[in-house]
Amino acid sequence: MSRWLKVSLGVLAGLVVLLLLNAIVVSNTTEDAELRDDGARLSETANGTLQVLDEGNPGGTPIVLVHCYTCSMNWWDDLAPLLAEDHRVIRVDLLGHGGSEKPGAGYSIEDQASAVAEALAQLGVTGATVVGHSLGGTVATALAVQSPQLASKVVIIDQAPDDSFEDLSLSERAGHWPLIGPAISRLARISPDSVIRSQYDEAFAPDFSVSAGFEDPDQVVDDLREMTYTAFDQASDAEGAYTDEEPLDERLAGAGTP
Repeated sequence: MSRWLKVSLGVLAGLVVLLLLNAIVVSNTTEDAELRDDGARLSETANGTLQVLDEGNPGGTPIVLVHCYTCSMNWWDDLAPLLAEDHRVIRVDLLGHGGSEKPGAGYSIEDQASAVAEALAQLGVTGATVVGHSLGGTVATALAVQSPQLASKVVIIDQAPDDSFEDLSLSERAGHWPLIGPAISRLARISPDSVIRSQYDEAFAPDFSVSAGFEDPDQVVDDLREMTYTAFDQASDAEGAYTDEEPLDERLAGAGTP
């Protein structure tokens, strides 16, 4: 065996060990909930602690806003004040996102919906219109099925009924591969903001300015970096598992939810 080949194999073996050690560390990282937004509260539930923001007209009909995957309640910052004039507006950070707890497990859509339901019950919310964006639409569907007394109507934004419509890029798929995904997650924490921001180009309409679209130009970057790798990976898998079992439109039709 040539010296060059021995060196190459040694480097490769070292790289594999580093990837394995990184995967073990990253995949076992958890984070407690913390208050990140003015006026918010932490709601302890059986599935984890959620950051919840209750605003608007206390006597108005309630509207619950549930954000998308890798997002936070701040993605509703422009819409919430418009609704708050006449409605009670409740925003929530899903488990693994924003200021909510990032546990080591428990990211199924049913668990997410149960946590939101418990937080809403603590606030005395009933008969709400639940608005879900992307992943939030899936959670809103589960909430309506599980707790119709809480979610009497559902609005789904930018979410297909199942994953058959999905066409992920290679880089998006690689983010969930064993060893590779945790390494990408580690790099995302030290990469320039512009690199992270560019990954969202496919998620938004052509020519949309991600920086200009939020009060905080780094909102999408900060929200992604707030997530642990476990939350990033399992929240995505949970969404696919839920819609593979039964599409969202069929679930809502079966529940009779407007």
